[in-house]
Amino acid sequence: MATNAIDQTRRMLSLVTYLRERPGARVADVARAFGITEDELIADLTVLPMCGTSFRGGDLLDIDTDGEHIWWRNPDAAGSSSGAPLRLAADEATALLVAARAVATLPGLRESDRQALLRATAKLEAAAGEAAGASSRLSVTFESEGGVFADVDRAISERRRLWLRYYSPARDELTEREVDPIRLFAVGHTYMEAWCRTSEARRTFRLDRVAEIRLLDEAADPPQLELRDLSEGLVQPAAGDPEVVVETGPGGRWVAEYYPHDSAEELPDGGLRITLRTPDPAGLRRLALRLGGDGRIASPPGLAESARESACRALAAYGE
Repeated sequence: MATNAIDQTRRMLSLVTYLRERPGARVADVARAFGITEDELIADLTVLPMCGTSFRGGDLLDIDTDGEHIWWRNPDAAGSSSGAPLRLAADEATALLVAARAVATLPGLRESDRQALLRATAKLEAAAGEAAGASSRLSVTFESEGGVFADVDRAISERRRLWLRYYSPARDELTEREVDPIRLFAVGHTYMEAWCRTSEARRTFRLDRVAEIRLLDEAADPPQLELRDLSEGLVQPAAGDPEVVVETGPGGRWVAEYYPHDSAEELPDGGLRITLRTPDPAGLRRLALRLGGDGRIASPPGLAESARESACRALAAYGE
C-alpha cells in the first residue's frame, strides 16, 4: 500500500527514537518493526540526515547505512545526554509556555496534575528569562473539545461510565449512547476508544463530534480487549475491502495525503487517479461533496451514482 506524507512523517519521528536506542540496528529488523519494505526504510534514511535536532533546525542528524546496518553517529545531539545545557530560543520558549498555560486551564484536569504543570511552567519561565515575556501576551482558549477531553480523562481515571450525544457523519444524525471508556489517543484528531453499551461492541469516537457528555455514577466495566496497533493510522484498510477509484484535479491532490491508498497515478491535467480500499465505501460520498469540482468518484458505478444523487440533493436545497 502506498504511504502518504503524513504517515511518513509520523514514522520518521518514531524512527529517530528507535534508532537512538539501537545502535547498529539491522536494516531488515527495523523495516520489519515498522511494517515497511527495506527500500522504503532506505528512502526514509535518505531524508533523515537533512533534518535538524531542534524546532529551528540545529545540528543535522548524522545517520547512514551500509545496506545491512544503520549507524547514527551523533545520537546525543537529539537527546539530553550530550552534557550541553538545553537552550531555548524565544520562539521555542513562547510555544511551550503558551501551551502549558492553556493545558493548565482545562476544566476537569486533576488538581495534582494541574499543580505539577504549574510548577513546571514556573521553572520554564525562570529558565527562559526575557523570552518568557512574549508568552504572557498570548493565550489559547479550549472550546468544547477541551471539556470533553477532561471529562473522558476523568472517567478513565475514576473508571466511570459516560453518556454521550454523538454526531455520526456516516448517518448524518445525533445518537445517544452509554460507553465505558478505554483510552484516549490522537491520530490527526483526538479520539476516545470505548466499549459502547448501545451496540455492545468496541467503538472509536472523535472528541470534536461529541455534542454533549455526562459522567455517570455507574462503574465502567469494559471487557478485556487487546488494544489495536495504531502505528499505521486509525483506518487500516484490509486487502479484502472494496476498491474505490477517485479522480481529482490539481486542487484535489490533497486526497492522496490524507487517505491511505494503493496507488496514485498522475493525470494529464495535473490531477491524480487514486485507488484506495475502505470497509465503508458509502462514507466516501462526503469526500465527493467536499471535492466539488476538484474531483469525482470514478468507480464503483453504484457509489459514483450515489455521490451524484447526494450532490443533486444538495444543489436542489439552494435551487429557490
